Amino acid sequence: MTERTSKNSMLHIDGAQGEGGGQILRSSLALSMATGTPFRMTGIRAGRAKPGLMRQHLTCVQAAADISSAHVSGAVVGSTEISFEPGPVRSGDYHFQIGTAGGTTLVLQAVLPALLVADGGSTITVEGGTHNRAAPPFEFLERALVPILNRAGAGLAVRLERHGFYPAGGGRVVTTIDPARAPTAIALAERGERQGARATAIVSRLSPSIAHRELKVLRDRLGLQPDELEAVLVERPIGPGNAAFVELRYEHVTEVFSAVGEVGKSAETVAREVADEARDYIAAQVAAGPYLADQLMVPLALLAGGRYATGPLTDHSATNMAVIEAFGGRVAVQDGTLVVEQLLRRARQA
Repeated sequence: MTERTSKNSMLHIDGAQGEGGGQILRSSLALSMATGTPFRMTGIRAGRAKPGLMRQHLTCVQAAADISSAHVSGAVVGSTEISFEPGPVRSGDYHFQIGTAGGTTLVLQAVLPALLVADGGSTITVEGGTHNRAAPPFEFLERALVPILNRAGAGLAVRLERHGFYPAGGGRVVTTIDPARAPTAIALAERGERQGARATAIVSRLSPSIAHRELKVLRDRLGLQPDELEAVLVERPIGPGNAAFVELRYEHVTEVFSAVGEVGKSAETVAREVADEARDYIAAQVAAGPYLADQLMVPLALLAGGRYATGPLTDHSATNMAVIEAFGGRVAVQDGTLVVEQLLRRARQA
């Protein structure tokens, strides 16, 4: 639940609600910075086996505090409660090191939305994991999310300077941000005709045969052609790792589905996971898959809003809806279309 005792008081957010993980913290940080609303969160990651802040979550808090000169209490590893009081968001050049293989794209979730509405351009370098279990891979950011945010008026460019896998980490993602001067509402009623597909398998300090086995499964299960398959051997690898992803390009949207190799998990299992997600999306015939529907919500609320057709909402999406509404926004589902209103306009009218 969320509560506020008066208009100017600190917003209280129950971190155990919804998916009970790190998503509610990242979204709260982003919305707090963009709206200038302080918050206190209790029960952080209460739904996880190891509750409280881990290194990547602490990096999110520290990065947000740096960008907004925030006053923060409780920001230590293991903490289940923090308070966050932001100052003005400052554009600039930032470099954040997670210190583990924690997800670089998750840190970007916490800071990118607020910088989209800042008063100047920024560059963010994040070091950690680039292909992690339970985190969007770099390719999702680059090929699915960023193009839509740029259509909404942002000027984003991302590049992968170094791969990072668990447990070695060491990856590096650089994001340049030109804020949206005249944001445009996004409308994705349908995805349009399919224009192409590509399956990629990445291996780092592992046998290339792993990539070839994964690509064979993806080829067979998705009916791909040889020129739609790519094996990538990481140059100058820091540690061992493996990931496979499928990119589906349509007229109005590109989707990316992925899975990460783990010790004891066969290449065929990794590939089947990716193929099954891709097949589910193809069969659903919606514009935004479950992860894109989740990832678009907070940035669009801070830009000009938007609407997109999607399927059943994930716990992460439901959590984002609740957090946006706690900060004064509005998100609704109408006949399979998720409608996100422009939060900052609503805040100015309040």
